Order: sequence, then C-alpha cells, then structure tokens
Amino acid sequence: MSSKRPKSKEASKIKGKGHPDYIFPLVLTSATQELFGCQADEDVTGENPYKLLKKEDIIKDMKTRASVSDFSPVKQLVLDYPEDELLLVFDRDFTYGQSFYLVLTVEAKENILKPSVEGDEEQMEHEEKEEEMIVPKTPESHPWISLGSEQEIKEESVTESRPRLRYKISPLQRRCGAPVCFSDRSAQDGKEGFVECPSYQDKSFSIREMEKHTAIQASSDTKNSSTQTLWKHPKNIWTQYEPREFSLEEKEHHLRSKNLKNFITSVLIRFEISLQQNYITDVFCDDWTALCEDEGALTGKTETQLKEYQSFMDLHFSKEKTISHVHWHPTISGVIAVAMTERLSLEERIDNSTKLLLNPSYILFWNFTDPINPQLQLECPDDVLCFQFCPSDPNIIAGGCMNGQIVLWDISAHVERLQDTRSGGKNISNKLDKNETPVVRYCAVSGIENGHKAPITDIQWLPETFELSKLGIPVENASRVSVQLVTCAPDCCVLFWDLRPPRVVSHSLTEVKQKSEEKPLENPHGVPNTFKHLNLTWKPFIRVSLPKLGSSGEYSPLKFSLRDNTVDCPSGDKPLQNAEREEGCGFAQLRVPSAKQQKPMENISTKLYVGTEDGELVYTDWKMEKDNDSGRLLSTKPIHRFLVHDTLVNTVTRSPFFKDIILTVGSFSFAIWKEGVTNGPILMSAFSRTMRTVGHWSLSRPAVFFIGKEDGSIEIWDLLQNTHEPSQSQNISSAAITCIRTSCISSKQHLLAVSDRLGTLHILQIPWTLRRSSNSERQIVRKYFEKEEERLEYFEKRQIKHEKKKKEMEAEEQRKKTELVMPLKQEEELEAEALKEYEQFLALEKDILKNMGLLNETEDSSDM
Repeated sequence: MSSKRPKSKEASKIKGKGHPDYIFPLVLTSATQELFGCQADEDVTGENPYKLLKKEDIIKDMKTRASVSDFSPVKQLVLDYPEDELLLVFDRDFTYGQSFYLVLTVEAKENILKPSVEGDEEQMEHEEKEEEMIVPKTPESHPWISLGSEQEIKEESVTESRPRLRYKISPLQRRCGAPVCFSDRSAQDGKEGFVECPSYQDKSFSIREMEKHTAIQASSDTKNSSTQTLWKHPKNIWTQYEPREFSLEEKEHHLRSKNLKNFITSVLIRFEISLQQNYITDVFCDDWTALCEDEGALTGKTETQLKEYQSFMDLHFSKEKTISHVHWHPTISGVIAVAMTERLSLEERIDNSTKLLLNPSYILFWNFTDPINPQLQLECPDDVLCFQFCPSDPNIIAGGCMNGQIVLWDISAHVERLQDTRSGGKNISNKLDKNETPVVRYCAVSGIENGHKAPITDIQWLPETFELSKLGIPVENASRVSVQLVTCAPDCCVLFWDLRPPRVVSHSLTEVKQKSEEKPLENPHGVPNTFKHLNLTWKPFIRVSLPKLGSSGEYSPLKFSLRDNTVDCPSGDKPLQNAEREEGCGFAQLRVPSAKQQKPMENISTKLYVGTEDGELVYTDWKMEKDNDSGRLLSTKPIHRFLVHDTLVNTVTRSPFFKDIILTVGSFSFAIWKEGVTNGPILMSAFSRTMRTVGHWSLSRPAVFFIGKEDGSIEIWDLLQNTHEPSQSQNISSAAITCIRTSCISSKQHLLAVSDRLGTLHILQIPWTLRRSSNSERQIVRKYFEKEEERLEYFEKRQIKHEKKKKEMEAEEQRKKTELVMPLKQEEELEAEALKEYEQFLALEKDILKNMGLLNETEDSSDM
C-alpha cells in the first residue's frame, strides 16, 4: 500500500456535506472489527487503511445477527455486488462522518487500490511545478476557447441577403471648369421676394398602381320624402285643425283589451326603473367635468410628490421614544394606532430596568380631529413591538411585548370616543373631557414560562373562515369568529395561540346552580372580563420549530407571512356582524370543539415565509407530524432556504393584488419573490448607500410599493416606469423610518402613514399618479412577473448547459494531452531502436566484407 498522504483541501471541503454515491459510511462496533479483522489503528491504520472483506462472510454475519449486524443498512447493496470481495476503508479523519466506509462499486474499488502510487508521483510533480512557478515568466498567449457564445452572436447579428449596390455620381464633363457669371436681382421681381420652386410630377418616377384595397358594404335602398308644400310663389293661406279624440265606447274598449294589458305589464319594470333613475340622478352634476379622470387633468399640472397632510407627536408620551409599529383602524376612518417604545440599547435597558417598570408603555390612538391630544391609551406590561386588530371584531387588539408575552385589549367601551367628532360629536364632548385621555388596561396576558423567550417581532390573526387543530390541519370554523393568532420571535420558533378556553367535563346540577348563584367579581379598574380565563395561564397549542437545512441549529425568525386564505363559508352562512356577536356569543362563551366535530378543509395552504436575523428567507410548513418511536408532535423541516440579504430581514409582506408575490426588505437591498419559484427572487434591487429599514405595498396600484430608509427618506418604486431604480425619492424626516402603512379614505384621498425613530408620525397624502391604476396595469405587472420567472428558468438551464459543456471540454483537453505525450515517447523509442539496428547492420556489413576480402585493413582503419 502507498504511504500516508496528507489530507487534501477537497477532503476538508467534502467533510460535513454528504458523501459520493459509490461509498457508504459505516459505524463498526469493536465486536464486528474483531470478527472481520479490521480493528482501528491495529489491523487498519492511517497508512494502511484498506481491508478486503469476503462477500460470503458479510452475508453470513447478516444472517446470524440479523438487524443487529452493522452491515444491515447495506444488505441489498452487498447482495447485488458482482464480485466476491468488497473493499472496506478506514476513515481516520472522519471525512464522510464515520470511521469506516464501504466501497459499493467495482470501478471505485479499482480506482482506490491501483492509482495510489501514481497519485504520489503526481503529487511530487505538482510540488515541483509549484516550486518552478515561483520564477516569474512572461504570459503566453493561448488559443481562444469557445463556450457557445458565438452561436448566440451569430443568431442575433444581421446578415446581408444580397450584395450591396454601388453608385457613382459625378457632374457632366462639359460643365466642369465652365465660367460662372453672377448678376444682381431685385427682390421685387420674384414672388414675395423669393423664387418659387413648385413641385411637379415627373413621369420617369411615376409608379403605376397595380392593386388597390377597397371596402364594400351592402346597404338598403333609401327613399326621400317630405311633407312640406313647395311654395313656388307666395300665397295667402290659412289652416284650421281640431284634435281627434276617442269616444267613450272606444275608450272603454281599449281599456278592456288584452293588448293594452300585456303592453303595460311588459314595460312596467322598465318604466319604474326609469322613474327611479330620474329621482336619483344628480341634475346639478357637470357631466363634462365628470368625464375627466381627475382634477389634475383640468389644470394641466400633475402632482407627483407626497404632501404632508398632518403629523402627530405627544410631548409627554413620545419624548425620547420611538415608534415600533403603526396600524390604521379597520372600520373607523381617520383613526390610527401607534406603539411607543423606549429608545434604549440592551445595556441601557438593563441599567434602567427599575425606571422602565415605573413608567409603563402605551399604544396611542390618534384622530385627525385632534392632532394634539391622543384619543385613547392602551396600557402595556412592557414595550410592544407589534400589534394587530382582530379581523372579526376590531374592538379586540392583540400585541406582542418585548418580554415575550402576548397582551389582549378590549376597547368596545371607548368606541364612541374614537368616532369622528365632526358629525354628532357634541354629546361625546359633554360626557368626556378631551384633555383627559382615558387609559385602557389589558384584559389578559400570557404566561412567561409558556411563551416566547425573546421579544415578539411579528403577530397576525387567522381569518374567521377556518381554524387549526392541534396537528396544524385547517378545519372549518363553526363560530365564524377569529379566535387564533400566530406570533414569532428570535427564539427559533413560531407559536399558534387560541383565545377559547378548552372544553371542560360536564358538571353536576348542584355545581351549575352554585356557579350561577355566584356573583361575578367586580374589577376595580374597569377592565372587561372578556379574557379572564386566559390571564397568566395562556399558552400556545402549536409550537413550530425551524431547524436548519444541512447543518445543526435553528433559524431565528423576525417576520413571517401567511398566505391570505380567505375562503367562502363552507356552510353558506355569512359571517356574523359585530352587533350579532356582542348580543349572541362572545369570546368567553366559545369553547374549543372536539376533534370529531371538526371538518378538515383541503383548499387551505399551510405554507408560510419566514425572514430571519441572518438575512435568510425560509419557506416551511406549519403542519405537525407524529414521531413513530416517541409519539411526540414534531415540526417538519423547512422546504427551501434562500440567502439574499446581509443582515436582519425587517419586512416580509404579500402583495394585496397577487397572493403569491412577496416583498422582503433587509440591510441595503430588497427582493420580490414568487411562491413556488425555487430558483431565487424574480426581482433583486441594487445595493443602496444607506440601509433600507421597511417596505410596504400600495393598496391601489399593483406596480407601486414604498421603501423606507435609514436617512429618513422614502423610495417610491413603480415597476411600470423603472425596475432598476426608484421612480422618485423624497425626504420625510431626519431620523430613520420605522414603519409605513397606507389607507384608502376615499377614491380621491389615499393617505400614507410614516413613522420615524424620533417618535413622530407623519401622515402624507398620496398624489393621483400613485393612487390611480389603469385598467390593464394588473395584467401588465402579472406578465412582467411571469417573464422574470421564465428568465430565471432560462438562466438556470443555460448555466447547467455551460457547466456540462465546460466539463466536456476539460475532459477533451485531458484526453488530447495524454494522446500527445504517448506518441512523443513512442517516436523517441523508435528512433533509438532504428539507430541501434543501423549500427548492427554496419558492423555485420564490415564482417562480411572482411571475410570476403573486399575490405582492407587500411580502409577499415580509415573508417575507424
């Protein structure tokens, strides 16, 4: 066997990244090593790592010890092996993860055993070449290598289909060198002071029209008639007429006729609609102005910049704080909620922990009618990084705190204060003092030991059309109330929560009477008892972990995006309205149904995108699987993992027009993804000079989205104009942008809420160019995304084709080198053999000539 060779760099790269198909790593116990004579560092060593095992002995061991045998994983491969001996290699460096590996093919066995000596010689030659390479040499020119690009150039180039025509133009010889005579001319001689050169038809250049396209249309014969008398000369005439009326008998006859009744019945509906339209139509509306698409077209001046509509900042609650999250109220127009957090680092939070406990955090509700004082304050146990309104009941709000807890609020008692005070707000102003902002305490908070171990960075409600079982399977939601929500935090897990108490065992009649006679506890702080069953005992019912692909460890999620699974009600019933929910059923009356009553729904997607701390985008499934051995519920491994951004992924949001289009923002770039495309992002932006902090889609235009930056500016991207640079950029604040949210107040007023790190909320008015969508814009953007998807597929196929061609060319070059070396050696050997034979022939010739006496000694000496 060959001597020990140093561990190559390729082996170190292969370690931990799988193994070739022709080997199988094995774990051999000490008993198996002693039985087959392959004890580590005794029978096989690093210098002599090879051991040939008989196929019969391996089969006998598998029959004797059955599944206990160490060769049971490769039973079928050993039975299919064509030869009688298999090669076992001692992997001392654990290159493929185990101490031994078995060679499964005859070709691999011969390549491992035979070329060991040649490998050493090649290594010595390689070291000698490296020493020679130290000497500087002038670069040598190499022949051009084709990679297939000349074929593409040839296809795109324009070739001439016929030879070019050459013309020579020269003046007449009789005019060359002729004298020129200039004379004066009066401007009045010519027509209007100049000489007219009218055009004329040249018969030599006239083209005869051989064919002409004409259109023919058939029409009915027309006939003109008139009723006026032609007066050839004026005459004095007079006319007298009287109306013709039906008699009483004729009137009765027509009124009783069936034809009149049928006619009135047939036109009655159309007649009523026409009367209603006359009453509804605005007679004072200017139809000419209504034909215009927008007021900007009348003046001729189009505004493209964002205008500041209003700004909110409280000197007490916003001082030295930043805005972590912004959300518009889903039903009340002009109301926006803002979460305030301390602008401190981790070390500063630890040093000022006692001060932070004494100063609680708040979520402020602002109204356009009062830009100075907030309308409502939601008290939080800790700084809230994200919150969201319940889709089925906007009075229920869920938020995620920095200490890993989930908080629930019920603001149903303060809805009147949030209403617009411009219409009917006099009674409210009498009851409540505007200067005193009411503080709403939280109804329930989750337990610290069962929740997240890190700050909750994203939260989202599940729609009321479905809910999840404990296995993560979508089932029908019979209550039509959103009772489940999803959260994520950098503690490497995504949690699913249920607001309903579990179904309890039926109690006796006496216990029911006692509970009914008991009076409910009065809350001194006025907190509603909507979620009293969850306070400090709330825990998730599904925990989805995110193990890394190909390595140990887990992903740390920051943002996630669920597919908008808004489906129709399976039973045909419409979702309950807010008034019906308040009177009929509440969150406290709902119970978790049994698994037998739940009907699974197959048309719900269970996939979600997760953005991590390391700039990765993970595509995974939240469904749980049971372990066959332990019976525990385990999370499935992620399906795909993409690494695009350098640092934190701060935005993962779906387009409101395309449910499979996702926008991610992180570090200095952003990317647009399409669900189902695994080649990479369909659009990747160039790196910006300043960090991008947040992104948000437009609600009215499919091609527009907004990107916030660290320098306080906003980039407005319009894919219909440019895809490599923003259509416009506007500076909003001097601090970093933290959150962006859009809202459609009316068809002519769209607002953009932008918050910064200094605690100021800017409300900007979106111009009509960014809010008005054309009829074909959605189709154009969809086609653009489809073309980008095709481009990715073409690029991947072309890359595979070039790699394959490159490997073939390298193999061809290697074959040519071997063919060139062998003939040179053969030619030198042939020349040496021919020279030796010629010398032997000359010696034989001399001997024959001497024996015949034809060669004298003098000639022989002269030849010498």
